[in-house]
Amino acid sequence: MTTFHGVVPPVVTPLTETFEVDYESYSRVLEHLIAGGVHGLFVLGSTSEVIFHDEATRRRILEHTVKVVNGRLPVLAGVIDPTTDRVIGHAKTAQSIGVDAVVVTAPFYTRTSQPEVIDHFRYVREALDVPVIAYDIPVCVHTKLERKTTVALAQEGTIAGLKDSSGDDGNFRYCLLDLGDRRDFFLMTGSEIVVDNALQMGAHGVVPGLANVDPAGYVRLWNHARAGDWVAARKEQERLCRLFEMVWVSLPRTSAGSAGVGAFKTAMRRLGVIASNTMARPQRTLNADEAATIETIVRSVGLLN
Repeated sequence: MTTFHGVVPPVVTPLTETFEVDYESYSRVLEHLIAGGVHGLFVLGSTSEVIFHDEATRRRILEHTVKVVNGRLPVLAGVIDPTTDRVIGHAKTAQSIGVDAVVVTAPFYTRTSQPEVIDHFRYVREALDVPVIAYDIPVCVHTKLERKTTVALAQEGTIAGLKDSSGDDGNFRYCLLDLGDRRDFFLMTGSEIVVDNALQMGAHGVVPGLANVDPAGYVRLWNHARAGDWVAARKEQERLCRLFEMVWVSLPRTSAGSAGVGAFKTAMRRLGVIASNTMARPQRTLNADEAATIETIVRSVGLLN
C-alpha cells in the first residue's frame, strides 16, 4: 500500500454557539476517529468548513490537531484558497506545524485553464518539502481536474495522490487505469455511498465525511474489501447508505453544504462527541425537529440503543 491509504475522514470542526472553534469537542472528535480505527485524518477540508476559518484559526486548528494526534496517524492539511500564492502561504504554515501532506484544489473564483491549473500545482509543490495531494471537487471550485491533468501531474511527481469528490466515477476509473503502474501514487474516493464499488475498482482508500459519525463502519467496510469479502463489504456499505440519508433531512430549508455537514454535527452531538451542532454563518444550523429525525436514522443503523 501507499503511505496514505484506507479510511481518512475529513474531520468536522465543532463550533461553539458563538461561532468559535470548540477545541474541547474537537479533541473528542479526533479521539473518536482514532478509536474507530481510521488510517489518517484530513483536516481543513470542506467538511471542516475550511473556507470559513481565517488564517490564525487555521493555524491553531492544525497546531491542536498535530498535538493531539501526536504521530499516531498521518495528518493531511487542506490549504484551500482561491489563488496560488495564498495557497502556498497556507501550505508553508502547515508544513512548519508538522503535517504529513497538504491537500490542494484547483484555483477558484478566478477562471483558469487546465494548463494553468497544472502550473498552480507545480508552483505549490516547488515551494514545499511535503507531498501535495490534489482535491477534485468541482461542486465547490467549479473546475474539474481532467483525466489528462491528473495523470500528467502524477507522472511528473508533482502530486502524490488524488482525493476525488467529483462524482465522476468514470474519470476516476480511467485515472486508476492510467496510473496503475505508479505504486507510489494513491487515488481515494470522496464518496460515502459507493465506496465498495471504488475499492473494487482498485481505489487506495476513502475520504468520507460520514465517517465522523461512524468511523468504525467505514473501517469494517475497508477491512472486508481488503479481505476480498465483497458480500460483507456490500452489506456494510448498504447500512452506511441508510445512515447517509441524514444529509437530506433539512433540505430545502438549508443548503446542501449545511444539510450534509450539519447532519453530521447533529448526529455527533447526539452521540456525545461534540457539544453543539452550530454551523459557520451564513449556513443554517439544523433545528430540533430535524435533529429528532436524524436521531431516528442513527438509531436505526445500530449506533444508539
